[in-house]
Amino acid sequence: MAVDKELLERDLYGLLGIGEKASEKEVKTAFRQKALTCHPDKNPDNPRAAEIFHQLSQALAVLTDAAARAAYDRVRRAKKEAAARTQKLDEKRKKVKLDLEAREREAQSQENEEEEIRITRSLEEEIIRLREEGSRQLEEQQRLVREQIRLEREQHSRGKQERNGAEGKITPKLKLRWKCRKEDETGGGYSKDVLLQILQKYGDVLNLLISSRKTGSAVVEFATVKAAEMAVKNEVGLLNNPLKISWLEGQPQSHPSTVLPDSTSQPRTSQEDKSTAGAVSGAYLDAYLFPGWECRLHWS
Repeated sequence: MAVDKELLERDLYGLLGIGEKASEKEVKTAFRQKALTCHPDKNPDNPRAAEIFHQLSQALAVLTDAAARAAYDRVRRAKKEAAARTQKLDEKRKKVKLDLEAREREAQSQENEEEEIRITRSLEEEIIRLREEGSRQLEEQQRLVREQIRLEREQHSRGKQERNGAEGKITPKLKLRWKCRKEDETGGGYSKDVLLQILQKYGDVLNLLISSRKTGSAVVEFATVKAAEMAVKNEVGLLNNPLKISWLEGQPQSHPSTVLPDSTSQPRTSQEDKSTAGAVSGAYLDAYLFPGWECRLHWS
């Protein structure tokens, strides 16, 4: 299997932006950072994105394999030493000593060429081995890059859906009131469980919060407008302490409902279901119950 000659000439450390003494972990981190910016999936309009990503993948494969990296370093070091030797030769000295040193340089050049061929062949053999065996390091890092891109897309899509949902959907909310003295530990007979048992027979209750600032006050959020309408029209609460129910938010325009007066009718019974009521901001509740407050929080 032939080896890409350009790979032998390429500065793999410079391509990844790391030093020659970089650890394997630093090599992987540099690869992910570079690959995320030039991955073909994120640059569909850039024809060179695939080529650059391929070069980064080759650099990762060589520099995370100990034997291949050692062979590459030997080639790199030999080329640097040869360049340094060439720079040290003064032009005048080369002309003066051209004849005298011709044979010596020829012999040395042949020896250096043979050494370069030997260490280059070593690197070629390591690269061929990597291709034949498959680089687990490369596959793992490429998988991590693809996974991170997928997660970014999902988070972006999920955030967009949530924003659209929050802008377009208003759930019905009702205000509940009943008689209760501050010193009454029973809350006038209405605990959270009691209110849920009374209200859940009309439909799913999303949130329920009893005011911590004013006794005998609560807010309930239903999953559907129909459930909220039925509660407003039909529910009277406990015989000895009736409920006053009115709309707080989400009242349909075509079916306005009014607050029912106190009544002595027996409240309907319902089978106890598992409450789906979640936490609602107390400040938000009181802001609706008691107009004029400066609180402007929203349902979570």
